[in-house]
This record gives sequence, C-alpha cells and structure tokens, in this order.
Amino acid sequence: MGSAPDLITAWRKSSYSSNGGGECVEVADNLPGIVPVRDSKDPDGPVLIFPHGSWNAFIASLKNSAST
Repeated sequence: MGSAPDLITAWRKSSYSSNGGGECVEVADNLPGIVPVRDSKDPDGPVLIFPHGSWNAFIASLKNSAST
C-alpha cells in the first residue's frame, strides 16, 4: 500500500469562501485521485473525500448554474 496523503499541508481555502469567517470551505486538490473537503472553522472535524471525477463534475455543475 502507498503512504497516506499529507493533509496537514495540503489545505487551501476555497476562493468562494467569505473572508468574514462565515462560510469557510477548504479543499486539498493536489492529492492523486481524491479531493478532501473540510470546514475551516473545524479543522479537526470530519473530512469529506471525493474522487477527482465526482469533484470535477460537481464544480462543472456549479459553474453551469452560475452562468445561467
């Protein structure tokens, strides 16, 4: 088995998160095959892990709904 991804340094705040401390989502999109997502206000809380294909489809649907 391969080594576990380093999630400690992988996080970045979503560009759509508010700077006022409201909706803060962090993603780690530099890991092979997966995209972990967490609430930045609860860094020790649960992490959702999506396969790259599912995450890309999700982002594409958001972009499509924003443009209509």
